[in-house]
Amino acid sequence: MTRSAPLWLLVAMQGVVSAASLVVEIVAGRMLAPHVGMSLHTWTAVIAVVLAGFSAGHWWGGRLAEKPNGPAFRWIGGALLAGAITTAGAVPILPALAGPVLGLVTQPVWGITVLTALVFFLPSFFAGAPAPVLAKIAVTTADRTGPALGAMFASGAVGAIAGTLLAGFVFISWLGSTLTLVVVTIIYLLCGLLFFWLGGGGGRRGLTAATVLGAVLVAGAVATPPSCDRESRYFCLRVEDISADPSQPVRLMVIDHLAHGISARDLPQVQFTDHTAMLDHLARVRAPSERFSSFHIGGGNYAVPRAFAASGQQAITVAEIDPAVTEMAAASFWFDPASAKVLHEDGRRALLMQPEARYDIIIGDAFTDVVVPVHLVTQEFFRLAANRLSPGGSFLMNVIDHEDSLAALASIVLTLQSVFPVVEVWTEQVAPMPGQRMVFVVVGGDIPTQAGSFSAPSPDQTRFAALADGFVAQLADTRGQLLTDDYAPIDRLMGRRD
Repeated sequence: MTRSAPLWLLVAMQGVVSAASLVVEIVAGRMLAPHVGMSLHTWTAVIAVVLAGFSAGHWWGGRLAEKPNGPAFRWIGGALLAGAITTAGAVPILPALAGPVLGLVTQPVWGITVLTALVFFLPSFFAGAPAPVLAKIAVTTADRTGPALGAMFASGAVGAIAGTLLAGFVFISWLGSTLTLVVVTIIYLLCGLLFFWLGGGGGRRGLTAATVLGAVLVAGAVATPPSCDRESRYFCLRVEDISADPSQPVRLMVIDHLAHGISARDLPQVQFTDHTAMLDHLARVRAPSERFSSFHIGGGNYAVPRAFAASGQQAITVAEIDPAVTEMAAASFWFDPASAKVLHEDGRRALLMQPEARYDIIIGDAFTDVVVPVHLVTQEFFRLAANRLSPGGSFLMNVIDHEDSLAALASIVLTLQSVFPVVEVWTEQVAPMPGQRMVFVVVGGDIPTQAGSFSAPSPDQTRFAALADGFVAQLADTRGQLLTDDYAPIDRLMGRRD
């Protein structure tokens, strides 16, 4: 027997389902990050796939809305049970599919899109089905159709806002991705059972089987090994022990899917990556005095601030947006928080909020995936950094680009040249392989570095050199674009290849 549903219940259910579906969308980006990174391409794929799922679900729901209320309720109850199953299934399915899909679809953008579609299209499709059915029932059973329809649309929008805020500010940082999806799964199960009850029941064997399968998948999701040692509101963080000798520990910090730094307990002044070796050495030789002040944008495993502190530098300030990164650096990478002033703030904002501060060295080592965040490569930001330098100070930043393009590097150089009298590009002194992803350190200042090359351990003794001035000038002129807050297509210039 079909049961009548008051308007307030239909409105509430529309808001709950909408909120849960947006939670899944936000969590999807977080779950994909350990496999494909957290980039513009990742979020573009997530938004497109989820909207495609909602659209297809709305179309199907419109067909279901033509049915009498009882069968329509039961159909959307089944859709939400299927949504619960596919939502819980995303937890074990994503890591199982990531390797094969990304290996088969080698073009990174398409690889991200296909992987996202395989895992998150169906949860969005099933979550999109109830809206047209609930709207139709609300309009046909309410005394006033206009306010009823408006209430349903408003409830969907408010639910979407609530789900987005809850996912970003509460669930992920307090529960993590897996438990957040478990909560959504339970919500879908309860909503599905309610709709079956409103529709008069029926198909009890199938209903029981779906409920049991959902419960099994919830248990499986909870039992799936996490891909993160710690999941913060910003990143998936992991520590890997890469020690050759357990008595002399060496550890690697992985943020999302990329290695972000290596530290050895007993060798605080030895750098284990090319970019930190260059940043460390160039900062010291370009500093206006032996004792210099430094401002670091991005902490990571705090290898460079730790090395500065070990050599006696005291005026060290670090802007690291994620407190969890700092806590992990202190707990697992031997960074002493008392050795530096740590600001858990975006680097640009941190500089902006210190109008009187001046630093001898400013180091930019912040990344979103393999790309420097857009707001940290613009002419406006470089002017801000130059304004915060003391006389004779230098700005250094880590840049990644591909040997056969260098468009991102060229654009950053061109933009820096509009602010600093001298701009240098440093890299390892070795012929790159065709198409190789290369690591550079770009320097902006008033005077050239005295030596054109140097050797430093990273950890093996490695030779680094500045690219010839003529080559740098030609590169900027032929391939560079001026980057501003209004237009800085750094993702496109960098591209995605691995």
